[in-house]
Amino acid sequence: MPERVQEQYVEAAPGVRLWTERRGAPDAPALLLVMGARASGLGWPEPLVDALAAHHHVIRYDHRDTGRSTRSFDEHPYAVTDLARDAVTVLDALGIERAHLVGLSLGGMLAQLVLADRPERVLSATLMGTCALSETPYVRPDGTSVPVAELPGIAPEILEMWSQPVEDHGPEAELDRRVEHWRRLSGDQLPFDAAYFRELERGIIAHAGSYLDSAAHGRADASGMLRTAELARTRVPTLVVSATAEPVFPLPHPQHLAQVIAGARLVEITGMGHSLPPSVHGPLAEAILGHTLNGR
Repeated sequence: MPERVQEQYVEAAPGVRLWTERRGAPDAPALLLVMGARASGLGWPEPLVDALAAHHHVIRYDHRDTGRSTRSFDEHPYAVTDLARDAVTVLDALGIERAHLVGLSLGGMLAQLVLADRPERVLSATLMGTCALSETPYVRPDGTSVPVAELPGIAPEILEMWSQPVEDHGPEAELDRRVEHWRRLSGDQLPFDAAYFRELERGIIAHAGSYLDSAAHGRADASGMLRTAELARTRVPTLVVSATAEPVFPLPHPQHLAQVIAGARLVEITGMGHSLPPSVHGPLAEAILGHTLNGR
């Protein structure tokens, strides 16, 4: 069984504290979980975290303006690149020299920034549900080239939901909205378990102490994120998860990502979308641990 859970706040900037949680043997190789936009660390499901913590010292944390971390974007605006620096700050504060990084969605972009800018801190990277921070075109299997701007975009039903303002109609209505969001993010290849995601979000809301969502990450400055040359020459072992039902960065985004990062490998998880339901916990843990423990 994993070691007991340890919680700690770390200072990311003056007046900005980040909630962190650690589990697993302290002397095991560190593994940092980096969540997506507007998502707290509790977006990483407990069974998946425990499976990883059986072999690693696992850290998950709340980004700024999520969960129990400081919410102060209006007073102290920040850039997306600052969120990447926060990941390194977490490692610094916890006394961790190097860690395996696992990033989902925006977290996958943040992980790319860290492996590009601070490779000496990264043992390996696992990226999923994200796009490449590179201008290098995608090369199809037939050898033809596709400019990055012409790769498939986000599914219309998700863009439609993201375009609507989030209104406060009470906690149960907010749970309804979040479950519907997960339904759209999950894709159409696996049965959708609304009760599972409702319970997941109840825990996330209880953790945060509020059901009110924050749009801060969508307002953060997203400039200066391209790392074309750095990704092309990195020596950090990188695994890209190709989710066959991914609706936010659909195929061939994972294939493109694997092409532009030096030495990257690709693993496919059938039926997976842009979410982490119980049916993907096992295959995903196996893929991550195969990469971090065995380099395969």
